[in-house]
Amino acid sequence: MERKIKLRSLNSHIICKICGGYLIDATTVTECLHTFCKSCLVKHLEENNTCPSCNIMIHQSHPLQYISFDRTMQDIVYKLVPDLQDNETKREKDFYFNCGIICPKDMLTNNEHVGTNKVTEDDVNDADLHRLDEQVSICLECGAQQLSQLQRRFLRCSSQATVTHLKKFIALKLLDSIDAYRDVDILCNDELLGKDHTLKFVILTRWRFKEAPLKLVYRPRVDLM
Repeated sequence: MERKIKLRSLNSHIICKICGGYLIDATTVTECLHTFCKSCLVKHLEENNTCPSCNIMIHQSHPLQYISFDRTMQDIVYKLVPDLQDNETKREKDFYFNCGIICPKDMLTNNEHVGTNKVTEDDVNDADLHRLDEQVSICLECGAQQLSQLQRRFLRCSSQATVTHLKKFIALKLLDSIDAYRDVDILCNDELLGKDHTLKFVILTRWRFKEAPLKLVYRPRVDLM
């Protein structure tokens, strides 16, 4: 027998405890598994190092490195709450429009898949290799003798690239194995960067009033030195 459940009975599980709204870009604290909106949690952790829900210390100095995007939770929220994803997408597009910036999701290519006219966001990104994204100029400097200096220290890449992408690039160039990226740390202004930080986020939080290029330092993980 089919049983209907009212949405309000599930609200406590899919609402951000910080803003009181439904989870958007659901991000989970790995230490206690409490989940919040990404923007809410990042803003909270700029001044605190504890979970907003249970007050457990996430990390004494680098709490942002111990949070991760929870795709499963976000998919659940979008499926449970009618029109939430469409409304959020509209707000995102309105934001880019008001800022005079083309929304990345509106960037379509002439390439189409055989048998379908549907072009997804991943299709667009794969087709243009993120060249249509906002670009960031960075300088990668070696910060330890255990690693060599890159032959090409200056890079230009998408602002949506993450610290993990840079770590994999360094591992591939210097350690001969992309899987060795876990043995590399990247710092900005002597502060260890979280693996999921985008370059856009790094610029806005650690390089906002400084001139390009964004200067980053790579080194072996501290516990390996």
